[in-house]
Amino acid sequence: MTTLPRQRGLTEQAADAAIDSACRLLRLPSIRNEFSDIAERALKDQMSYRGFLAELLMAECDDRARRRSERRIKAAGFPREKSLRAFDFDANPNIDAATIHTLASCEWIKKSQPLCLIGDSGTGKSHMLIALGTEAAMKGYRVRYTLATKLVNELVEAADEKQLNKTIARYGRVDLLCIDELGYMELDRHGAELLFQVLTEREEKNSVAIASNESFGGWTKTFTDPRLCAAIVDGTIIETGTDSYRLASTRARAAEPAKAG
Repeated sequence: MTTLPRQRGLTEQAADAAIDSACRLLRLPSIRNEFSDIAERALKDQMSYRGFLAELLMAECDDRARRRSERRIKAAGFPREKSLRAFDFDANPNIDAATIHTLASCEWIKKSQPLCLIGDSGTGKSHMLIALGTEAAMKGYRVRYTLATKLVNELVEAADEKQLNKTIARYGRVDLLCIDELGYMELDRHGAELLFQVLTEREEKNSVAIASNESFGGWTKTFTDPRLCAAIVDGTIIETGTDSYRLASTRARAAEPAKAG
């Protein structure tokens, strides 16, 4: 059993060493790192002992929450960082900022509802998908991002290795499954059926968010069962349009040096 020596009248140096040892023993890295700064601020602001203790504990709690969010975002497997702040809603008026910020509250995930983003390449579908998935992870939800083709390939391999049920169950457990680029490549019947199994496993139990360049009318090429299309249509649908937001942004950035000159 490890105990720390306790005595009255510690010098400042001895007190700092005792605090450092105690924080290591109790696994309180944030308090250990921020104690000196908080102590100086407490002295300057004439905080009460309770106020000082509250500052220490809140610093630890805030940092733990931040680290948990970072772990969930990493576990989601997003290919790149995307945030709602970085999206230029003025450049794509098809996407309503108020609707997106309402979705960022994640009430639809709490209610296990689906979300579908439909539009041409470069209109912001993947940006929205990743950004909303990131918001969900920050709010404590378990999120997983995947490309439609990658998911299907994984399912096909799992079926060949007699691991299909296990793989479907793993994708069924996350709170939000983000499927990107549905419709970019036509799936064969077997692949479509496997993907159908994943989505039906999640139906009315956990949310799915899909980004697709294919209109609902073309989804019958992917899913022969119209019930699945109907289930997804029953959620929120955002049509991002046909004008490339990404291309317009690239052109605007390219034009800036010319204007400056």
